[in-house]
Amino acid sequence: MKKMIALLVMAMMLFSAVSAVAEGTLRVGMECNYAPYNWTQTEPGEFTVPIEGGMGYADGYDVQIARLIAQGLDKELVIVKTEWDGLPMGVQSGMIDAIIAGMSPTEERKATMDFSDHYYNCELVVVVKKDSPYANATKLADLSGAVITGQQNTFHYSVIDQIPGVIVGTAMETFPAMTIATRAGAIDGYVAERPGAEADCMANPDLTYIQFEEGQGFAASADDTAIAVGLQKGSPLLDAINQILAGIDEETRVQLMLDATMRQPLNN
Repeated sequence: MKKMIALLVMAMMLFSAVSAVAEGTLRVGMECNYAPYNWTQTEPGEFTVPIEGGMGYADGYDVQIARLIAQGLDKELVIVKTEWDGLPMGVQSGMIDAIIAGMSPTEERKATMDFSDHYYNCELVVVVKKDSPYANATKLADLSGAVITGQQNTFHYSVIDQIPGVIVGTAMETFPAMTIATRAGAIDGYVAERPGAEADCMANPDLTYIQFEEGQGFAASADDTAIAVGLQKGSPLLDAINQILAGIDEETRVQLMLDATMRQPLNN
């Protein structure tokens, strides 16, 4: 009996120690595969954060926002590389504290998660090959007959139906996969946010992206085209994160994105 009690006490002490360590960290989930928001590289650098499990180093706009939030919370930042579809479950289960991954606070996601104030706003564009017959499009109707896709389980994929006469391609898991498919001619293009499109086109000079004339592009709400921090329902971090984000001025946000876009790897 004494031995069992001793083991129980040791287990409780270990649990307390682990909890204490966890309280001093901010575990942030992201794909680490969505430049310029986030990506993986093999070597450390001035702007990188190690990925948990020895999976390389993370950099990108999301990583820099995560660093500022962790500093403001006085916590150690831990990057947890997670597939896109696993991010909501990760934060809901408590395996990660926050999602900082270029995620839009859509109404559907708000049903199961809380979101911070926006930390970036962008427009939707379509990435195509430079020699594509659709490269000079200025309005959605110009893409009639094109095979267009988007990342699965994202708002990007849902807006494709707004294109008159479009052929909706099968949703793909990652942006690198869509880049490869576009370059190979398997699809005509894919929906992306402008920073991501710029990064893809910098890495692949044979690609370009379509910016539509005012009023001729995708219809979307402010939340759909914004980026926010995803949190567990009722997370005690929400107010503090909003205060930290409020302290990052627009000029700094724009510069962080510009720097990340210029720094992103030249190969996907």
